[in-house]
Amino acid sequence: MPRYLYTLLYTLLLPIFVARLWWRGRVNPGYRQRISERFGIIPHRPAANGLWIHAVSVGETLAAAPLVRRFMLQHPNVPVIVTTTTPTGSEQVKRLFGESVFHMYLPYDVPLFLTRFIHKLRPGLLIIMETELWPNLLASCAKHRVPVMLANARLSEKSARGYQKFNKLTAPMLSQLSLVAAQNADDGQRFLSLGLAENKLDVTGSIKFDVTVPAGINAKGAELRQQWGSERRVLALASSHPGEDERLLDLYPQLLKACPDLLLMLIPRHPERFEAVTNAVRSRGLRVQRRSNGPATKTTQVYVADSMGEMLLLLAAADVVLMGGSLIERGGHNPIEPAALGKATLIGPNYTNFAAIVDTLVEAEALAVVDADDGLLTALQTFLADPERCAAMGRNAQQTVDANRGAVEHLSGIAAGFLRL
Repeated sequence: MPRYLYTLLYTLLLPIFVARLWWRGRVNPGYRQRISERFGIIPHRPAANGLWIHAVSVGETLAAAPLVRRFMLQHPNVPVIVTTTTPTGSEQVKRLFGESVFHMYLPYDVPLFLTRFIHKLRPGLLIIMETELWPNLLASCAKHRVPVMLANARLSEKSARGYQKFNKLTAPMLSQLSLVAAQNADDGQRFLSLGLAENKLDVTGSIKFDVTVPAGINAKGAELRQQWGSERRVLALASSHPGEDERLLDLYPQLLKACPDLLLMLIPRHPERFEAVTNAVRSRGLRVQRRSNGPATKTTQVYVADSMGEMLLLLAAADVVLMGGSLIERGGHNPIEPAALGKATLIGPNYTNFAAIVDTLVEAEALAVVDADDGLLTALQTFLADPERCAAMGRNAQQTVDANRGAVEHLSGIAAGFLRL
């Protein structure tokens, strides 16, 4: 009964969901494109028994990328389907994999749309990245005998309490999962406390430690530094959200006192904010350059990275990286990429989305948690003024990332087992 009530309410809200897509399309036209896919009308019909991976947006797509590559390398004749829910996630899939995978949007969580979708795909296994659980998606997979694995699964205490409040929906969903591959034992225990059967839990570690650092990326980063002024210190705010860019911009004059010629690089999380961030820089009378208009020069004070798919390159050119989403109540973003590049990495106090990863890096002195308010300026000044400390933290970070690799190989093997390959 709870799922039927959920379905009724969800169906009644569909006009609002579609209107919201149209509204968001004012800024990002991608939201107004391919809307039919959200109703289960899809352009592809891959061969049956393929691997279906659902990655909500950019972060989940990037996390899934090593697994997709590993699986396709080991099983080149098995079709791989990747679904997302956001245009930015869709762009990432196209950039990372081109035509080598089948890509489309995940339909709305309505049985009719999902049945249509699954009938056309005929997948052999669905892997859901992290914690994107939808009642009708799981029920439809169970009805059509499609096993479902929750991979790189994480569940914070706050999220666990939220799921517990809706236990009549949560319990059936967990029973319909074939396997939960948790990032760590604490996450796994939270799933068990919600009713997951013990034989459905496997602690595999975080797939995000298997990040691929492209060959020559540091050399390309050094080339950017030459354009900007090789002696300048570079502070990057990665995957920023509203309020965070402004916070760094307000601190910039004080940072200049401790670090003359500092270049502040702002990398907004969402492309629809590129213009707003640029305007915020201009309103403070600072010299700004957007990446789409050319490289920063030696006189540029703030560089706005208004491009997609260049995160690793841009971070390779930084001295200190501050992770966005952590100075506000957003849960933080993945600090493993700068760590894998050997960068001194800082994160604010709001990092619940990556708590286990942060704890691992902090314990290895490979990352520092900083205050979002009064202590932020002091922390930034300290690291910018101490290259040796930054280098030591970077070495620790690379070693820690390398020591925690291996989840991708394990998950690829599990997927092959479900598909009987």
